[in-house]
Amino acid sequence: MYLLLAFLGLVPRAPCLGELKAFVVAHSHMDVGWVYTVQESMHAYAANVYTSVVEELMKGKQRKFIAVEQEFFRLWWDTIATDIHKQQVHQLLQEGRLEFIIGGQVMHDEAVTHISDQILQLTEGHGFLYETFGMRPRFSWHVDPFGASATTPTLFALAGFNAHLISRIDYDLKDNMQKTKKLQFVWRGSPSLSENHEIFTHVMDRYSYCTPSQIPFSNRSGFYWNGIAVFPDPPKDGVYPNMSVPVTDATIHLYAQSMVANIKKRAAWFRTADVLWPWGCDKQFFNASVQYSNMDPLLDYINKHADQFGVTVQYSTVSDYFQALYNRNLTWDIQNYQDFLPYSTEPFQAWTGFYTSRSVLKGIARRASSLLYAGESFFTQYVQKYPAGSVCKFWALQQLRSLRWAVSEVQHHDGITGTESPKVKDMYMDHLMAGIVNVKKLMASIILDTDNAKKNGKLYSYVYNKDTGKRGTRNVEQYIIVYNPLAWNITTFVVVAMSYSAVSVYDELGHPVPAQIQSSAESPSTYDLYILVTLSGLSYQRYSVKLSADKESAFIARSVKYGRKVIKHADRQSRRLIPVLNDCYTVMLDQNTNLMHSITDRKTNQTVELTQEFLEYHVNGDVRKGPISDNYLFTPNGSAVEESKAVGLEVVSGKLVREIRQYFYRNTTAQDYIYVAYSRIYSVPGGYDDKLLCHRIEQEYRVGPLELNREAIFRTSTNLNNKQTLHTDNNGYQMQKRPYKVFVNNSVARNYYPMVQTAYIEDDRMRLILLAERSHGVSSQGNGQVEVMLHRRLWNNLEWDLNYNLTLNDTSVVQPMFWLILGTKPAADVLYQPSALALEHRPVVMYGELTAVWCHPVTLPANLHLQTLSIPGWTYSSNHTEQLQNIYKGIRKQEDADFRRVLLRIRHMYEVGEDPVLSQPATVNLKSLLKGLGTVELVEERSLTGTWDINTLERWKWKSAQHIRLSCNTKKTMENSTVTIHPKEIRTFFVYFQGQ
Repeated sequence: MYLLLAFLGLVPRAPCLGELKAFVVAHSHMDVGWVYTVQESMHAYAANVYTSVVEELMKGKQRKFIAVEQEFFRLWWDTIATDIHKQQVHQLLQEGRLEFIIGGQVMHDEAVTHISDQILQLTEGHGFLYETFGMRPRFSWHVDPFGASATTPTLFALAGFNAHLISRIDYDLKDNMQKTKKLQFVWRGSPSLSENHEIFTHVMDRYSYCTPSQIPFSNRSGFYWNGIAVFPDPPKDGVYPNMSVPVTDATIHLYAQSMVANIKKRAAWFRTADVLWPWGCDKQFFNASVQYSNMDPLLDYINKHADQFGVTVQYSTVSDYFQALYNRNLTWDIQNYQDFLPYSTEPFQAWTGFYTSRSVLKGIARRASSLLYAGESFFTQYVQKYPAGSVCKFWALQQLRSLRWAVSEVQHHDGITGTESPKVKDMYMDHLMAGIVNVKKLMASIILDTDNAKKNGKLYSYVYNKDTGKRGTRNVEQYIIVYNPLAWNITTFVVVAMSYSAVSVYDELGHPVPAQIQSSAESPSTYDLYILVTLSGLSYQRYSVKLSADKESAFIARSVKYGRKVIKHADRQSRRLIPVLNDCYTVMLDQNTNLMHSITDRKTNQTVELTQEFLEYHVNGDVRKGPISDNYLFTPNGSAVEESKAVGLEVVSGKLVREIRQYFYRNTTAQDYIYVAYSRIYSVPGGYDDKLLCHRIEQEYRVGPLELNREAIFRTSTNLNNKQTLHTDNNGYQMQKRPYKVFVNNSVARNYYPMVQTAYIEDDRMRLILLAERSHGVSSQGNGQVEVMLHRRLWNNLEWDLNYNLTLNDTSVVQPMFWLILGTKPAADVLYQPSALALEHRPVVMYGELTAVWCHPVTLPANLHLQTLSIPGWTYSSNHTEQLQNIYKGIRKQEDADFRRVLLRIRHMYEVGEDPVLSQPATVNLKSLLKGLGTVELVEERSLTGTWDINTLERWKWKSAQHIRLSCNTKKTMENSTVTIHPKEIRTFFVYFQGQ
């Protein structure tokens, strides 16, 4: 229709800033997963994209192309590209005709990814690009993630980007921004960092990143002359489905009219005469020859008739477009730290289901990331203290790299989102599990005597996580090594499954260690041994567990079971309450319902009425009957329904641990329960630091398999007057306020938000915080309520979903864990950040005899987090001039990896003004901090991904209403290795030690 209007002269007028200039950006959107595995995509089209594009760019000096995600390119570079191809890539990069955009391993999702994993995948890609080509991406192309987080602009600014580009934001918001020409702005993603890390942001118009496919003179797609990729094998005759009508003398004017009409349509939504015109779409340019051979004459034709069309066109890169925009020196509006979530494409198409889809994958991905975090610092310490150790460093680095690759890969916006086909989900899981096994082997190899371990078969390790394996032990007398990957002292419990109830636990000096043993809820024939551990930062302790039955034995907990109760028929007038308490909380259970009744904060004596229940949303699976839910969308038929009518209760009591076990049944006579909730509170003897341990209620749920077309939630209802206002985190980095919004349709789904790590509700008295170890959807559907979506099982008959096997018939059982914290706002502000990281990075448990002690404590101030401590292995020079010279001369270090360079990142956890003490800047002397690892010889401050010397990095400063335009210099002060880190800053360093 818009083309007809254009031909009639009824399209909105373009900006009156001279002749329109269209920047034609050739690209191929290449999903690392989604419907097809990486291997299938490489075979069917991805390898051909890079081969044919490189060859075709060499045939025309005017031709250009952008490459976005690095995984496919790296596979092509390492396994397919010839020496000639590689020489050509170097030449094209130098000439600016091939441009790497974003440069991460993938285009990561923004809603359900953790900032640590975003940094990892970006660093993996940037390290490869800088080592191989000496180039550093300066622009983003985040066109396909389902909503935009306020973390991303901060992240990209820290990486040195000059401009940011997004596309998928809520449809009605985008419509309004188009009408008011507000699609471009300066985005200040962090309220604490403010203008220091702002970035110019371009929102793509409603045509997004694809070329308009409909043309008025043909029933085929337009501008896709190579057609549509074919799986599993490319057609031998080179003829693909839906190849666009060729550009000929008979069609060239019609093509020109269509292209110009679309350019003018887009121009009317922006402030300048510079028009970004994406040429490409998903899986395009696998035959670049036919693409360029048709577009070349079309662009020439339009330029020759520029007076007639009022438009000039040129092949461009993203940097060409943003440079032209920057040169106009306009003043731009400021977008403050609010994000663009959730994302909807229509009233009944709220993309809020993927916040929970494939919860098992989400859990495995995060536990893999946590294990990688521990393995990196463990290996780094080993190399520094024992450079001649028996573990082969090159082998060790390969183990870490396998998990770096897998964790980076799954951050793709059709990966951890759960929006992929089952076979792609299996691919991610296989890669993650292989990497997990590799890093476990590495950590075990380091901590055990490798030769003896190989001989007697003791080389194995274990991470406490039910998603990745079953808990168990080899015998009753054994050594347990517990590693704390955080750079703070921690006091917590680790859990080991035992076959006997009479055991004692001792530390390295033979002193008894507080422990409790109780029957396992999951396996009646085994026992759960809770061991109280106290560990310094980045250190480990050895504990021995021995069969015994004396006064030093672990305390044996006792269990009391209560009869099953019908929820609806409970007598509310004669409640009988059961207290379960520690030094911080008193949890009251209602014996009439077997549900929670209230929680009292014992420090303030404030009581919050609180009930928790499982409910399910019923959803439609027949498109003929209305809107449907799928991997992406959440479209409930109505309010959530209570599926369980009766609850069984068991309370396990001990000196250290008190556990509430609630079993939810469909009715009083049902044999099998449908849900389980385990809630634990902890007490510790005098002399232990219990600040974090005491102030949490640890909750673990068991959900599934669900019935078809059900979406399970866990709702916490309180008497807090939150007015349906919720707070959720952006990527574990910063919080967003989420007032409830009323829509004409689909208000339930459109008020769901991603909870990557933290969500809370509050009133003037108290705050109730939920911390999660994987991503979920979360909402406040009623005053005083917070509900978390735990699991989804869906099927529908939408042809598109069926064709791509995207119906999410997920029959798994999920077992997510949450920590619940209740307190006043000041108390909660202090607790939630370190608690969230303590949940994310729980101690690593390994088994085997300890042969050497080499860990030395590393302790940061209470408001700082050790974001990264690793040996990347890159061989590039940190001197940019030298690196370019080395690449130009073909010089590459002979060794496969550089073990001298340590990558260190430190993050300030708190916002400005969040806490009187913890929100203050923190000063750290890096030499003193790391003295346990060795003598620091040199410290270099770098950009987020390590490729820039921070003192030479200058970003464009876009003029806004509050600031004149200046170069945005990112220089930081560091004297004698002492740095001051301000609220929400992430500082990155290369550290070199003597003797390496």
